[in-house]
Amino acid sequence: MAKKPLSPTMKSILEYGPLAVFFIAFYMFKDQEISVMGQTYDGFIAATAVFVPVLVLSTFVGWLLSGEISKMQVVTVVLVVVFGGLSVFLNDERFFKIKPTIIYLLFAAIMGFGLLRKKSYMETVLGQSLKMTHQGWMILARRITVFFVGLAIANEIVWRTQSTEMWVYFKTFGLPVAMFAFLISQYKVFGTYGDLDNRDDS
Repeated sequence: MAKKPLSPTMKSILEYGPLAVFFIAFYMFKDQEISVMGQTYDGFIAATAVFVPVLVLSTFVGWLLSGEISKMQVVTVVLVVVFGGLSVFLNDERFFKIKPTIIYLLFAAIMGFGLLRKKSYMETVLGQSLKMTHQGWMILARRITVFFVGLAIANEIVWRTQSTEMWVYFKTFGLPVAMFAFLISQYKVFGTYGDLDNRDDS
C-alpha cells in the first residue's frame, strides 16, 4: 500500500479522538450501573468497553488513509486490547489502569536497549521527517527513556492513591500535556542538532 501522509488535522483526530471518546463515555456513565447478561458494570468499565474498539478502528482508519502503521502503534493497540479486554471480561478496572505503566516501561526498555547498542530507535522511526544529527537523537533518546520511566511511576502513584475520576483526568489530560511539555522542553536539542545542512554529524 502506497504511503500517503496524513494531514495534521486528521492525524490529531485519529490520535486524540479515541481518548476524547473515552472521557465523554466515562462522564456519561460514571454515575450509572449497566447490566449486561446478568453482570453489572460501572461507568469506568463501560467507558473502557467503548474505548477499546474505537482505538482499534481509529488505528485501522489511519492505516487505510496513510498506508503505514508504526510498531509503537501496533504495540499500543495490542496492549489496549489485552488489558482493556481483561478489565471488561473480569469486571476489574485495575487492568486498564496499569496499561499505561506497562506501555511506558516497555517503550523505556526498548529505548534503553537501543542506547546500549549505541542507537536511537527514535531516529529510526522519525529520522525521515525530523532531521537531526545522530548525537542529537542519542541525547533525545536518553532523555525520553528517563521521561517514560517517570510517566510509568506517576501513573502507578495516581491510580493507586487517587480516585478513578482523578485517574481519568490524569490519563485524558495529564499524560498528553506532560508529553507535549517534554517535547517543548527539548527545543534546545532540536535547535542545536537539527540543522544537518550546516553541521557535521559528529
